[in-house]
Amino acid sequence: MSTQAPESLPPPETTATAVHPAVHPAVHPETVPLTPELLISQLLRGGVLLSMSLVTCGMVMTFFRHPDYFSSPDALQRLTSPDSAPHRLADVFEGVLAVRGQSFVMAGLLVMITVPVLRVALSLGIFRAQKDRTFSAITTGVLALLLLAFLLGSVE
Repeated sequence: MSTQAPESLPPPETTATAVHPAVHPAVHPETVPLTPELLISQLLRGGVLLSMSLVTCGMVMTFFRHPDYFSSPDALQRLTSPDSAPHRLADVFEGVLAVRGQSFVMAGLLVMITVPVLRVALSLGIFRAQKDRTFSAITTGVLALLLLAFLLGSVE
């Protein structure tokens, strides 16, 4: 019995399959192309992380500055009342600049509300770059309805 490989098979070094970087991005992360799906997932992931960070920082600041919220139900009731939170966008920005915890929490919630709208806007840009008129028109309509809802909501 011979231990040699049959002549019809290539040598063992060439039988290994090459790993394409797009299939396994861990092999060569710098060669992975930016796809629309990747752009959208990065936007969503970044938006959620930013929102969570702002809400967490705001909660920590609030409870750090007012430790009585841990032990006093009356103090906690004042914190959670609807009148104590900033209601206008200018109030939120002013509170963030003044490093107020509730304003950071509100800014995090506003970021969370804004992320899906930004996703629609990014999709519109992608569809326009791909010259897809049908989806561009649909996405433009969706974006217009979202912006109209924001404008009508701010009127109240």
